[in-house]
Amino acid sequence: MQNQQTNTSFQEAQPLVSFIIAYYNLPVQMLCECIDSILALSLQPSEREIIIVDDGSKVSPMNGLMRYGDAIIYIRQKNQGLSCARNKGIDMATGKYLQFVDADDKLITASYNYCIQLLREHEDADMVMFDFTNDETQQQMFSLLYTTNGTELMRHHNIHGTAWGYIFRKNNLSELRFTPGIYHEDEEFTPLLLIRAELLLVTDAKAYYYNKRRYSITTSTDKEKTQKRLNDCHSVIVRLHNKADRLPVNERLAIQRRVAQLTMDYLYQVIMQTRSSQELNQRIEQLRSQGLFPLPRRNYSQKYVWFRVMTITSFGRTILLNTLPLISKER
Repeated sequence: MQNQQTNTSFQEAQPLVSFIIAYYNLPVQMLCECIDSILALSLQPSEREIIIVDDGSKVSPMNGLMRYGDAIIYIRQKNQGLSCARNKGIDMATGKYLQFVDADDKLITASYNYCIQLLREHEDADMVMFDFTNDETQQQMFSLLYTTNGTELMRHHNIHGTAWGYIFRKNNLSELRFTPGIYHEDEEFTPLLLIRAELLLVTDAKAYYYNKRRYSITTSTDKEKTQKRLNDCHSVIVRLHNKADRLPVNERLAIQRRVAQLTMDYLYQVIMQTRSSQELNQRIEQLRSQGLFPLPRRNYSQKYVWFRVMTITSFGRTILLNTLPLISKER
């Protein structure tokens, strides 16, 4: 097993993909299953780099990782949160491409191998965008849907904000990193990464198994955490909105669409998480004062158009507060 000190040793060939796994207080078996899913891929040892950043877990998983030997690099740091753990992995990575994997998730062998094949066939690719699933069953058929660039993708499509949904060229990052100490860090990072991609390969391969655990951060109902999630989401929207104003026109339009989508999702979560008309109205007035409300009049999607109209009036917001939670329960 390598560690932070030995990782600086000379390497004969640059790995094709560096896999960055942020780990914190999970069963070691989950982490091992994640690592095993990477080792099962069609990559030679010299073509892969597996970096595990232990973000100050109460109990180090190192004893359970000894069997992997030099196949992994293990780094332990004091607890600073997911953003800092991923940033550490980025700084340590030497691969041409990077892939984030959450420690409780897995890569699906056949589908992810197809993504690797796309990288081999398109050496100038900046990113591969793939699908994810909650079902570990192997997908039988997959294809390259189309090629584009990240700006055009965001101008004409809604995107998944999760950073693990993409394999991306490390050099494209430049100074871009995750903002420390916040939830929704992916929602800020991913669109800013996408506009840097000149050649993006979009595939229907379900290459990532997402394990939605009941008590994960994203599913917690703790009131304090709920408020922090909402506040952090709002701060991400504001930062993206401000950055868009300084971008060239096409990139600005792409980020503006993403900001509008995130604002819609933010208001939806305010309704679902607080069920409070007072809270909803207060947050809408805050958005209005920052030029983020009403939502832009755009035909991004039918859902967006409908939601925009409903949020403009107090009557529409009352309908949303009374119906959305019921619709969610029925589902």
